Amino acid sequence: MLTPAQIDTYREKGYLVIEDAIPASTIDRLKALTQEFVDNAAGVPGHDDVYDVADGHTPEAPLVRRIKLPHKAHPEFRQFAADPVLTDIMADLLGSDVRLHGGKINLKPGKAEDAVEWHQDWAFYPHTNDDLLAVGVMLDDMDLENGPILMLPETHRGPVYNHHAEGKFSGAIDLDACDLDFSKAETVTGRAGSISVHHVRLVHGSSANRSGKPRRLLLWEYAAADAWPLMGAGDLEEFNERVVRGRPTLIPRMEDVPVRIPLPPALHPGSIFENQRAAAHRFFDEADTRQAAYS
Repeated sequence: MLTPAQIDTYREKGYLVIEDAIPASTIDRLKALTQEFVDNAAGVPGHDDVYDVADGHTPEAPLVRRIKLPHKAHPEFRQFAADPVLTDIMADLLGSDVRLHGGKINLKPGKAEDAVEWHQDWAFYPHTNDDLLAVGVMLDDMDLENGPILMLPETHRGPVYNHHAEGKFSGAIDLDACDLDFSKAETVTGRAGSISVHHVRLVHGSSANRSGKPRRLLLWEYAAADAWPLMGAGDLEEFNERVVRGRPTLIPRMEDVPVRIPLPPALHPGSIFENQRAAAHRFFDEADTRQAAYS
């Protein structure tokens, strides 16, 4: 459960960090499960429904940068997504009825070259209202050197920026068409077991990990149950089965929120790493210099 001060921080800045939120025994189990998936990537030739792999990946020497939809890939991840330690926090921020929108595990092994360019999650999955957020569960210590998340405070109350390049969705903010001051970005760090929470419209990104230390981050996306995806809910039974707290509803709550539809589809479909290959300019090409400046 959050304190009034924590709730105020989230509302004001658009993000919140909660130290030591997850017990060490749970983190150890999540790390073990994650490693099992990485080990099982041996023999996987490339991207598939479970794995997003980095450049240089081979079946003999796997390089996994994302495990997709872990709640569908293993029942223990699905169980953890509904753990009251998380859903009670979600209720404080989203209301009593909460649905799991999606999830992934982003892996940045030591010396990983993949950055995540500035973006808003809202650009990928607009809904009828914006009571959505992402929870980052730190499976490793996240520090200044191993590719931490950078948050741009208060941008959750601003516009939805253009995430298109050459007429197609690219999953990255068009740096030439925005007025954002990235010098105001704040770096999110914490010990393994800490969590970050950020609003779906908050601008954020992360530089490459060149530290030699791993940075594994489990990300759950939660929505108020009355927030319905504008791109379609899909199978209703599966949609409702993802309610992790409270009850589903057939009555969407409609609010006047800014929206850009992520169409035409990305030139490079798949994960954000693939989408962003089409970005016209890459902010984190000089990640070490920029990260030091904005930390």
